Amino acid sequence: MSNERIKDDHSQCDREWEEFYRNRWQYDKVVRSTHGVNCTGGCSWMVHVKDGIVGWELQANDYPQFNGDLPNHEPRGCQRGISFSWYLYSPLRVKHPYMRGVLIDLWRQARTVYDDPVEAWKSIVENPESRESYVSKRGMGGFRRASWEEANELIAASSLYTAKKYGPDRVIGFTPIPAMSMISYAAGTRFLQLLGGVALSFYDWYCDLPPASPQVWGEQTDVNESADWYNASYIVLCGSNVPMTRTPDAHFMTEARYRGTKVVVMSPDYSMASKFADAWLPVEQGHDGAFWMAINHVILTEFYANRQVPFFDEYVRKYTDLPFLVKLNEKDGALRQGEFLRASDLERGQGIEHADWTLCVGDSAGNVRFPHGSVGSRWSKQEGNWNLDMVDLVDGGDIDCILTNLGQDTRTVSFSFEADGDVLRNVPVRRVMTKDGEITVATVFDLMMGQFGVSRGLGGDYPANYQDDKPFTPAWQEKYTGIAADSLITIAREWAVNGEQSTGRNMIIIGSGVNHWYHNDLIYRAAITALILTGSVGRNGAGLAHYVGQEKVVPLAPWTSITMAQDWTKASRLQNTPSFWYMHSDQWRYDRNFVDTSSRRPAKTCRCTPPISMPRRSGSAGFRSPPISTKAPSV
Repeated sequence: MSNERIKDDHSQCDREWEEFYRNRWQYDKVVRSTHGVNCTGGCSWMVHVKDGIVGWELQANDYPQFNGDLPNHEPRGCQRGISFSWYLYSPLRVKHPYMRGVLIDLWRQARTVYDDPVEAWKSIVENPESRESYVSKRGMGGFRRASWEEANELIAASSLYTAKKYGPDRVIGFTPIPAMSMISYAAGTRFLQLLGGVALSFYDWYCDLPPASPQVWGEQTDVNESADWYNASYIVLCGSNVPMTRTPDAHFMTEARYRGTKVVVMSPDYSMASKFADAWLPVEQGHDGAFWMAINHVILTEFYANRQVPFFDEYVRKYTDLPFLVKLNEKDGALRQGEFLRASDLERGQGIEHADWTLCVGDSAGNVRFPHGSVGSRWSKQEGNWNLDMVDLVDGGDIDCILTNLGQDTRTVSFSFEADGDVLRNVPVRRVMTKDGEITVATVFDLMMGQFGVSRGLGGDYPANYQDDKPFTPAWQEKYTGIAADSLITIAREWAVNGEQSTGRNMIIIGSGVNHWYHNDLIYRAAITALILTGSVGRNGAGLAHYVGQEKVVPLAPWTSITMAQDWTKASRLQNTPSFWYMHSDQWRYDRNFVDTSSRRPAKTCRCTPPISMPRRSGSAGFRSPPISTKAPSV
């Protein structure tokens, strides 16, 4: 009996158990695919399929190298991607429609009474008791599986009932974004447009759309290709956790460090990206704008006021609005900034097409000129003027535009700061004769110097130095961000020196960590200003890399025609989602003053590393920082 208990039925050389392992890795075919889960990486995957079931996935390795000076794009993929097939067959995946239990019972009962689905829905929604019975259960779960027929019929009936009783524009819809599925988005939006309903926006509702981009450049996040990160020589990650959220592209950032690129991470937590950084700045949440405003204060002081950098000077004259003239209007006994001076305001500009949309600069001879590139040039019948050439629209002559009126007359201008009130500061101005009389104007640059508190020896309520706690000095930002003033000064100088020596290869990779804050447009614009002042927009290895969402719908024109039902109607009905819910959820009732919710840290508190001396790696292709003093010069 005991021998039978231990008897082997198989010989030791039997290896049939290995068949289980072999079967696990057998497949019928390999198909190329990607993961449509609102990830804009668009990575190419080789999906191995057996009996119609996804077995596993491997990254494709046939990406072309389009530029020999850049690293290969591959491997492209991430941990979320390679495990995606697990989600396809997960028991938690929703595969059927679900309906609130109370509502499905009401609907089924009503359909036994009414043959018309619309009348069935009317009997439910117009009965106060039945309506209250399912509305009061919202947020409490209680879903039960329904059939597709029931779900579709109820949606159609309720939509028709609403359209008949209140009008079709009371049917409001929100569909999956095009990055997830162009077809799904088009189906839902086309239905709404044909019905006469309204489609809610998605890009701004997710806070993927940075409003600062259209405000400053008139475009919607047309950012650079992630491979261009490799060309940068100074990168600041501002609210963007690249290794986590841009995993397929993260290698470009890490590879750039081998070229000597400095990487600074601004993040209140020690994020995954921080381990790749040369410096970690734990900025207090939501106060990135204060940090960048102080950075701009240092740049304007040391690289525009104390000395002039030819590259910066030439760049801002040609590519920015800093030379343009702004009217100063008197109000409450002080001058305040008004609107831009326009060609239509001057006799010389009366013959210009769209003169109301043509802005003005001053030249070194004291004349007012009208350069190419204003919105008026965009829509002018005269072709060839829609560019940034400093050429006069009237006589075609080159314009030697001035950036500042420093050295001429000065006037006291009032500047407003929400937390600090109004302050009076002297600003260089000039007088201009318009067709309605003489007025006072100042350049955008001179007004910006006043707003940032850079005195240039002028009178008024200017900060005395970097340690003076007035907007927007390094000392001022310290109480908001928690970053020591000396640390900020060091970063600002490194940023500007790199911009000068590399001719503008500064880059900010920014993302949803900043974009989800109230007034995110102002935070972004503070950072954009630091890019503009260092000539770092419009060139490789530079600029604002907004990497929350950068989806591109390739067949945009035909897709838009189908999506918006333009084959039936030309007036698309669209609604801004944040504003819609802001009003309909009574969010406005809970608004407070911005300074009521902004935390002020005690002065002289620093949560970052001490000032960084920036040693560069041997053989670095990046810039070499000059010796940096942490002592701030007088302003």
